[in-house]
Amino acid sequence: MSSLQTSRSSSSSWFSNYAFNFRFFIRIRRLLRSKSSSKHHYIPSDHINTPKTSKTPSLKEEITQEETQDMRLEEEEDDSIVLQRSVKQLNFGSLEEKEMAAKEIKRLAKDDVQTRKSLAMLGVIPSLVSMIDSNMAGRRRSAMEALIELATGTYTNKALMVEAGFLSKLPKNINGVDEQTRHEFAQLLVSISLLANTQFPLTSSQILPFIIAILESTSSIETKEPCLGTLYNLSTVLDNAGLLVTHGVVNSLLELSLVKETSEKSLATLANLAVTLMGKRAMENNNMVPENLIKIMTWEEKPKCQEFSAYILMILAHQSSAQRQKMAKAGIVQVLLEVALLGSPLAQKRALKLLQWFKDERQTKMGPHSGPQTGRVVIGSPVNQRETEAGKRMMKKLVKQSLDQNMEVITRRAHNVSGDTSTLKALFISSSSKSLPY
Repeated sequence: MSSLQTSRSSSSSWFSNYAFNFRFFIRIRRLLRSKSSSKHHYIPSDHINTPKTSKTPSLKEEITQEETQDMRLEEEEDDSIVLQRSVKQLNFGSLEEKEMAAKEIKRLAKDDVQTRKSLAMLGVIPSLVSMIDSNMAGRRRSAMEALIELATGTYTNKALMVEAGFLSKLPKNINGVDEQTRHEFAQLLVSISLLANTQFPLTSSQILPFIIAILESTSSIETKEPCLGTLYNLSTVLDNAGLLVTHGVVNSLLELSLVKETSEKSLATLANLAVTLMGKRAMENNNMVPENLIKIMTWEEKPKCQEFSAYILMILAHQSSAQRQKMAKAGIVQVLLEVALLGSPLAQKRALKLLQWFKDERQTKMGPHSGPQTGRVVIGSPVNQRETEAGKRMMKKLVKQSLDQNMEVITRRAHNVSGDTSTLKALFISSSSKSLPY
């Protein structure tokens, strides 16, 4: 008997809290809308004594305006009634009623951020999260769409979704999920992953396997983009680098970096990982590096991709003679020359920096740059004198063989550049086999 009384008291307490929050929301909503509607009735003082020539509204127009305002007030009252009914059905209704309520909440959540916060205060988020593992695809989709709208523009709602157990609802087997549902999960996860930059404890290990499974299983660029956005948000926190590398993210990103639609976001994430020790090692040991990055630097129509690629190559080449030799064998010198002449200002700066390192490894000292700092050392310090001499001979041979071809390619491209060519002409005049930085 006591347990029954306890359950009744707890349910009555929940309902009283819900009723209080709902009444508070309705009052604030009416107050704001009454203020906005009163602005339409305000008549400036300088319009009181209007000239006889000015057009005054007729009686018919005044009646039409009043009817329009009455219709707006009725619509506002209808929204309040719909909101009340939807919240009640979502918490206590049947499965069909919950699906209809989720659709109404999605519609109401599109209004503004304050409405989305107010809906969360009324306790709709836990109920929507509980609908995600429904066997009915339509019911699950309605809940997902409502949650996507509620997560827009508010960190609080995102945190409430995580606390309600959304991450535990992610499908374990991606093969049993259709493309539309994958896309919806990816959209909501990219929004929730923004919590990584806050003090909220977001468990990345629950997100990564699902995101990687989507990237490997889908061919839709629209679905891959939010997945890459999630990986980028997680990579901005350096503590997540080890987890990302362990789950094989580097290899997936290097493959996606060669797809122009997904290249920029993939390279941005790789750049975040490259400044960490584990991320840098994973790239150094990958057989797609540096060839993929050098190829991306030839994309003249993608300046951002050129800049990210040059940045990653700078970090890999920093204090690593082995990486510089791999880059030289892959033909980086010719590509750097072209970028230094025709790339964006930032890409030119990074290309020239790399060329400086290749120019004289023995005498050039590394200065401070945007990559990791481990002290000031001499580049190419000879561990083995014979290897150093062989490397120098190889570099001189490469430069001598490719110099004429480089200048011919650059000259041909420079003629195709529209606009003022005086800068290009000056560069060619001042450049020679002695002064050109490789």
